[in-house]
Amino acid sequence: MSRRNRRKRDKKKENEGGMERWLITYADLITLLMIFFVLMYTMSQVDAVKYKAVANSLSVVLTGDAMSMLDARGPSLADGLSGQQLPEGAEENPSLQGQLDEVKTMVEEFIRQQDQEVSEKGQGEVATRLGDYIVIVEQERGLVISIKDTLLFASGSNELTPQARQIIGKVGEAVKPIPNYIRVEGHTDNLPIHTSKFPSNWELSVLRATNVVHVLQDTAGISPERLSVVGYGEFRPLVANDSEINRAMNRRVDIVILKKKYDYFEPGLNAPEPEE
Repeated sequence: MSRRNRRKRDKKKENEGGMERWLITYADLITLLMIFFVLMYTMSQVDAVKYKAVANSLSVVLTGDAMSMLDARGPSLADGLSGQQLPEGAEENPSLQGQLDEVKTMVEEFIRQQDQEVSEKGQGEVATRLGDYIVIVEQERGLVISIKDTLLFASGSNELTPQARQIIGKVGEAVKPIPNYIRVEGHTDNLPIHTSKFPSNWELSVLRATNVVHVLQDTAGISPERLSVVGYGEFRPLVANDSEINRAMNRRVDIVILKKKYDYFEPGLNAPEPEE
């Protein structure tokens, strides 16, 4: 074979070998692309499941069905949000309900004794009768002890009177033995207030509730972890603010002993332990 023919044959082999290497590279690229798109599709399906779970949980909360879910002992809100079960004691405990009833009885007895002392002194027409200023009612969320602001504060002030401290201290003594959370809620009427200390009714309602909390903590010895403060200003009235009598009803501080099933919704209850 001549040298020229041999060179042609070798060149043909080289060209054929290069084409095979190109095909291998192309096949590898196609395989990688297929794997990439399979992974993307799988991840999108997982995200869709998570999104559906979060959307369902938000729907439960925003439509007010969370409590009915707990009461019915069905799937809990915790399952939708984090896969955790409700904490122990989330369902209502008969013994704790009995303690709430005892608190109500103790506070009512204190009011009755105070009013009886006023009547025996012949001062019923001029002295303060607690029964006219304190209302105790049991609601779905818990036991509410509602105190009119005129029994606690001077007009436009957040400073508690000495009598108010005594009353709140007595309430705190009754509440202290039970483990329930306690929320103190401040309310005002719709008459605007504009001072350097209280730019609006928001500040007045919050500071009044805060001073009540301080008495519950400092005088009654209730743990601050159980206490919280809410200021509603004029925006949660009991009745329409269309007369002085109605406005007086709306100016109040509510001490709410929350039922145990609401503990789950308190922030920090399921917080992880800090690392050492």
